Parts: sequence; structure tokens; C-alpha cells
Amino acid sequence: MSKKPETSGRQSSWFNEATHAPLIEQSARELDSFIETMADGRVDAAELQAQESRLVALMQAIEPQLDDALQEKITRLLCEMTAYNLMQMLHAMQQARPKTEFRG
Repeated sequence: MSKKPETSGRQSSWFNEATHAPLIEQSARELDSFIETMADGRVDAAELQAQESRLVALMQAIEPQLDDALQEKITRLLCEMTAYNLMQMLHAMQQARPKTEFRG
């Protein structure tokens, strides 16, 4: 079982109150499903499909409970978070590239 984020008896915060850095990725890395998927260091198609199924099931459970204004805000939050995650991944890939130039 994975370690759960520590809380102070209230909801887990989505960001560090001092630095305002997002904490969602840290919490995601502590999910049992993520830990099990990453155990072999790779993500196969079945693991990706299982994650998509968990995501869709949660979205389908939560969306009907939202009024229009909150649904719009959460949609924007999810889109901004996805963009942030994609940018982080691309930035990490760019930083990992060799820094040498071809001199032909």
C-alpha cells in the first residue's frame, strides 16, 4: 500500500501554501496504481488504458454533481493542469538532450 499524503485533519491542499507550488504530482506519484505501473520502469498499453478507465470513471462520477459554474472552473483547472504536465515533460526532455553541437 502506498504512503498517503499527510493532512492536518482537513482536505489535502492542491498546492504548498508557502511556495504556491502544485502538490498534485506528488500525490499522484503516491497512488498505488502509479507505483505499481512504474515498478518495472515502463508504461505499457494495458496500464495506460487502466489509468484512462480510472480517470473516466471518476469524471463520470463527479461531473453530474457540479453546477455549471463549478463544472466550468474544474474543466479549466483540469486543462491548465494537463498543459502544465505536458510542459514539464517537454522541458525535462529538452534538458536531457545532449548539449553538443554538430561540427561537420
